[in-house]
Amino acid sequence: MEIIAKILIGIVAIEHVYLLWLEMFAWTTKAPEIFKGLKKELFEPTKALAANQGLYNGFLAAGLIWSILIENHAWSLYVSVFFLSCVIIAGIYGGLTSGKSIFYIQAVPAILALIAVHL
Repeated sequence: MEIIAKILIGIVAIEHVYLLWLEMFAWTTKAPEIFKGLKKELFEPTKALAANQGLYNGFLAAGLIWSILIENHAWSLYVSVFFLSCVIIAGIYGGLTSGKSIFYIQAVPAILALIAVHL
């Protein structure tokens, strides 16, 4: 089960690396194709805000990757639980405030990873 947990954590981390790239480097080019609920004219003026958000997604990805690389089982567990919980909370909040799809895209994979970590 430990391998499955690490794979799921890796998937969540990759998702957040993608969000980092999208929000920090492709906000005005690729993001309008992904975030169709936003008007196209909003992407340029919100570029700095999106980059800041992308940086936070990068921190989440870094923490999740770190949790996979830690050799001490207990320490790895604590770090993965913390960062997965952060992702879950962000996904729940985003699902409630921005769109239900955020819950399914962000929180559900992290919830599955958190369950796997505890099994």
